[in-house]
Amino acid sequence: MYKLIIRPILFLFDPEKVHYFTFSFIRFLNKIGFGSISKSIYEVKDKRLETEVFGLKFKNPVGLAAGFDKDAKLYKELSNLGFGFIEIGTLTPKGQEGNPKKRLFRLKDDQAIINRMGFNNGGVFEAVERLKKNNDVLIGGNIGKNKITPNEDAVKDYEICFEALFPHVDYFVVNVSSPNTPNLRELQDKEPLTALLQTLQNMNLAKPIPKPILLKIAPDLTNEQLIDIIEIVNETKIAGVIATNTTISREGLQSENKEEIGGLSGKPLTNRSTEVIRFLSEKSNKSFPIIGVGGIHTVKDALEKLEAGASLVQLYTGFIYEGPKLIKDINKAILKAKTIS
Repeated sequence: MYKLIIRPILFLFDPEKVHYFTFSFIRFLNKIGFGSISKSIYEVKDKRLETEVFGLKFKNPVGLAAGFDKDAKLYKELSNLGFGFIEIGTLTPKGQEGNPKKRLFRLKDDQAIINRMGFNNGGVFEAVERLKKNNDVLIGGNIGKNKITPNEDAVKDYEICFEALFPHVDYFVVNVSSPNTPNLRELQDKEPLTALLQTLQNMNLAKPIPKPILLKIAPDLTNEQLIDIIEIVNETKIAGVIATNTTISREGLQSENKEEIGGLSGKPLTNRSTEVIRFLSEKSNKSFPIIGVGGIHTVKDALEKLEAGASLVQLYTGFIYEGPKLIKDINKAILKAKTIS
């Protein structure tokens, strides 16, 4: 029904307005009791789907990527659609508007999205108030820096977000790979990235019970840079990597608005994100877990990422194009693969 009726209607309107409309509609449906119905439709409950990664137990390995529920406004309702975990953010210390509109574009011919949102969010402390109400949703906290914060002071922004979120999330994601905050990707260079991650890890290890810290990387890194990432992860002993964020590449696109500035997500990213996962897994001798994200629009896409070395997968653009049935289908396929093996 989603692809046949709902999606064609939603795709008639501005994508950012549709995003907020969808949020309001999902919230309304849950208030009138549809949450339990959607859970019964889309959730696949089976002990064999439980996946333990970096010390956390996920009820299933299919999560929602950061960027969809930036401000932790809908994590409970979204979990009712069958997700095993929800990643909120990217959050910054201070709330910010993000980049000027229009900043979100559908590329229908390519089954893709270009966004240049620019870390629009209400700030980490607003999100914390909402997260205090969480009872049973496994939450990842994706953190970044404010646009006005120069790179030489960026560590302070990440420290603020880490400290504020620590009691309320199950794992952290350090986002230095968005192309939509000026100069942010410079923090992926070996020296500043090592310093940032080591600072956060030192804060983490000072806690009575540390929490997993992951690094989200761009798909545009070279093999040499990916080797650096492996060395940095092993040196700082963070928990793992999320591969990958959006790309600045426009190779092979067919849509009219393909030249819009911003990060590209969706089907064009499928192969590259899987390549990065496989490279990291093989070159590191599987020394750390990887969460695979980027271009998962089908069951096959998800299974390929798991086969390439991912322990968990996340959806974003595929969720928008394919609907919540994709979550269920992936989990059922994982179960089927487990049965066969």
